[in-house]
Amino acid sequence: MLSLYANGLTTGEISAHFARLNGASVSKETISRITDKVIEKMNEWSARPLDEVYAAIFIDAIAVKIRDSQVAKRSIYAAIGVSLAGEKDVLGLWAGTGGEGTKYRMSVLTDIKSRGVRDTFFLVCDGLKGLPDVVANVWPLKMVHTCIIHLIRSTFRLASKKDWDALKRDVKPIYTAPNTNAARAALEDLDEK
Repeated sequence: MLSLYANGLTTGEISAHFARLNGASVSKETISRITDKVIEKMNEWSARPLDEVYAAIFIDAIAVKIRDSQVAKRSIYAAIGVSLAGEKDVLGLWAGTGGEGTKYRMSVLTDIKSRGVRDTFFLVCDGLKGLPDVVANVWPLKMVHTCIIHLIRSTFRLASKKDWDALKRDVKPIYTAPNTNAARAALEDLDEK
């Protein structure tokens, strides 16, 4: 029922679907009460207070197609916090109306802060231009770290596609090095090649 509702079917269409599927009679009002209750719980979850401090917060977005009178791509931001005890917590999900602009990123971070997050040791994100400035406006002393996957992807943008397989092999020892000296040595090896 919830899946059908999320895919844009009206309560009447869902009721008719259940009747066709297995002869079950579910009124539009019952469907409406169920979906309203789920939406209420979802809104409570998305407004719940958060911990004051997180060891790390990971923020990223994915572009998905959403039907809202017409099909359009929208960015869905996800923020995952790692508590001081090492437990993961989904801090929230936000659906944007367009791209990943500065104003929108600011609203996501401001929402997290307004729900009680005073600080985080690390904020890990995709490294988009302008994002460190947005983070600095919300948490002035915070240093932004670029996600390792995004760093690796950026590395490939600097090379010809024909060299990507060799680059994959040569970059891996840098990112998997057990310490700084080993990473530097692997970088020097790559630089020589």
